[in-house]
Amino acid sequence: MTNPNVPFIWYELMTSDAEAAAAFYGAVVGWTIHSPEAGSPVEYRMINRSDGGGQGGVLQLTPEMQAEGAHPAWIPYFHAADIDAAIAAILADGGRQLSPRMDIAEGSFAMVTDPLGTPFYLMKPNPPEDRPDAGSDVFAAEKPQHVRWNELPSPDPEAAKAFYTRHFGLSFTRTMPMGEMGNYEFMDHGDVALGAIMRRQNPDQPPLWTMYFGVPDIDKACAAITASGGTMMWGPHEVPGGEFSGVAVDPQGAMFGVVGPKGA
Repeated sequence: MTNPNVPFIWYELMTSDAEAAAAFYGAVVGWTIHSPEAGSPVEYRMINRSDGGGQGGVLQLTPEMQAEGAHPAWIPYFHAADIDAAIAAILADGGRQLSPRMDIAEGSFAMVTDPLGTPFYLMKPNPPEDRPDAGSDVFAAEKPQHVRWNELPSPDPEAAKAFYTRHFGLSFTRTMPMGEMGNYEFMDHGDVALGAIMRRQNPDQPPLWTMYFGVPDIDKACAAITASGGTMMWGPHEVPGGEFSGVAVDPQGAMFGVVGPKGA
């Protein structure tokens, strides 16, 4: 099943070593990351799940991109019904545009930021001709190898909540107090729980979304992270519902999360 009404429609890993990233995420999450298409103007690899579905892409950062400030990171894509109108609205609301609009067979997209500096893509996808009603299934709250949770540590959670509510129809009606860490503001789209926004704890942490990838066994995933050259930042800790989550950094420096049950 796909849900075209969920705003998160694609996820991209920008990395300094796509070949190493393919091996790392294959070991940790179980994805297959393919070789780039020959003749493409950028080195871009597709991420596939074990069920055959596409989960996102991997962009190999060129030296020129890195010289301009690009660094390894996971970046989400938000759906835009009208790409130009969406860009204009975000610029008018204090965001910035980091890349020009690009048009490819799969759709039109551009990288922007929210007013607090968090980067993300806007995309108006072109569905396949034989499936005009096709939607994205890269987010699925309960499935391994999908993104199961989207979390934004923000320097100003109230401003971030207002921004994403205005532009993407998100709602924030549930709060979990975390003491000195502030509130954990759950983020919904209709009746779908997508993730949360919280106060950023480290002022030196760059403003980035953290995506949590579903795994079938949290202990095996965390062990694979360490064995494959990544670093566990915290966890795994139990989360509401009885599963466990943790946050890590891959060998090239991109932060991500994992979530899943304890193995038998």
